[in-house]
Amino acid sequence: MAKQPGRKVKLPAKATPESLEKAAYRYLERYATSRANLRRMLELRVQRSVYAHATDKNEGLAAVETVMTKLDRLNLLDDRSYAENRALSLLRRGASHQAIRAALFAKGVEEDLIRRAIEHLRQDWSDPELAAALAYVKKRRIGPFRVTEARRTNRERDLAALARRGFDYDLAQKVIDAEDVEDLEKSAAS
Repeated sequence: MAKQPGRKVKLPAKATPESLEKAAYRYLERYATSRANLRRMLELRVQRSVYAHATDKNEGLAAVETVMTKLDRLNLLDDRSYAENRALSLLRRGASHQAIRAALFAKGVEEDLIRRAIEHLRQDWSDPELAAALAYVKKRRIGPFRVTEARRTNRERDLAALARRGFDYDLAQKVIDAEDVEDLEKSAAS
């Protein structure tokens, strides 16, 4: 991106132990996050500082470790809780187990915690995958939520939409071809 004339380029802040700690607290105030994601954010700040201010990368990374240790000691980072809450949020928005797994993995959550978070969803739903598929079709107004005349012509398109979201074919077919959505919702919830 070219610099516009008369406009100052804002340099990133210098990565000091104090600035990294303040950045971590600000980030935690705004976002729920995993340990790995917060570490990644702080290391990126160090990298930008090295590039912009020629600070020592090793000192910056040592400061990141100090901040992470302090946050752990204060119990401000809980990957299990983060994974469970994020999985629940994604499920309510219509994400399949596969999509939830990918999202949590991208945030640096360990595989064991991802598996537990997905199992934790069964406390609220007997079939969380069905609940997610129903949430997705309802949000997109596809399948049983389409106008009756358009359901048949858009069936393949609706099945493909669910497949792209990570739902298996049998489940997609069950949801898209459903005549009574209330029965499906009951079987997902009970």
